[in-house]
Amino acid sequence: MVDATQTLDHELVLDRDCTTLSRHVLQQLQSFSADAQDLSALMNRIALAGKLIARRLSRAGLMEGALGFTGEVNVQGETVKKMDVYANEVFISVFKQSGLVCRLASEEMENPYYIPENCPIGRYTLLYDPIDGSSNVDININVGSIFAIRQQEGEDLDGSARDLLQSGRKQIAAGYILYGPSTMLVYSIGRGVHAFTLDPSLGEFILSAENIQIPDHGPIYSVNEGNFWQWEESIRDYTRYVHRHEGYTARYSGALVGDIHRILFQGGVFLYPGTVKKPEGKLRLIYETSPLAFLIEQAGGRASTGTQEILDVVPDKLHTRTPLIIGSKDDVALVESFIQERAREKEESLIANH
Repeated sequence: MVDATQTLDHELVLDRDCTTLSRHVLQQLQSFSADAQDLSALMNRIALAGKLIARRLSRAGLMEGALGFTGEVNVQGETVKKMDVYANEVFISVFKQSGLVCRLASEEMENPYYIPENCPIGRYTLLYDPIDGSSNVDININVGSIFAIRQQEGEDLDGSARDLLQSGRKQIAAGYILYGPSTMLVYSIGRGVHAFTLDPSLGEFILSAENIQIPDHGPIYSVNEGNFWQWEESIRDYTRYVHRHEGYTARYSGALVGDIHRILFQGGVFLYPGTVKKPEGKLRLIYETSPLAFLIEQAGGRASTGTQEILDVVPDKLHTRTPLIIGSKDDVALVESFIQERAREKEESLIANH
């Protein structure tokens, strides 16, 4: 006789194994409406891009055109790596065939890429960083792709994409793909955060963690301390604080997606602050910080510039940059407290001098 508990466990495992990304989106929306079908199809295309990029990364050291630089410089003034170009082209190619996306805006392109044949019906825009942390590719350390979906507003006949210059609250979905020991896709459509792992034998992303909640406080602080003397005094104050108190662990890989993934599951804070010379920071708002802020907020965490919620920042151009403090809400608040204290001291000093 078969044990009833064993049967139930088997059914649960089988049910999980059958929960593909597209099925999960429809379950989240509890609908088979046109909008729900669109969002499911969009996530499916993102997953396909992830599979293609993961396949190339897995063979990067064995094939031509995967490692090293192209010799070109992108719109950010950064040298372009071959994987950046390939991954960017993959996203374009995948969405050309979707019929749903009229525009793609990427960190690698100065202006959005329009798909004219999709524009009469394509009501969505994909914003993405095709390969984040691409310098890690050559040394076989994990990298990631970051994405967000927005609904197009207006016709955008002049190609200015002005409707994208709005806060991150306009995002309807966001997430990342992590290319590591396994390939994972983590996403939110505003109804919690869910993780899927690519099963190579099925060629499908299968649900591996549902309704992820980031701890209110965690031991990890993730920041490039090589920039210590370039930071504002408030960030140096915070760094000194964690050095002097027990219970903190430094972890920094140089790949934003990998560091955020660790903090999502273990708790803590990731910082990419501005410097004295470049207070705006390095990370791009609509391609990096805003999608990740959407995701982390959905998991119960916070994302801040230090003085403002990331999702409330309105960009003045497509490649606007912001500082980033993101992770467990108590840890983000602690960093902000050092920034507020220095601001208060500065204000008092100005009053005293007058």
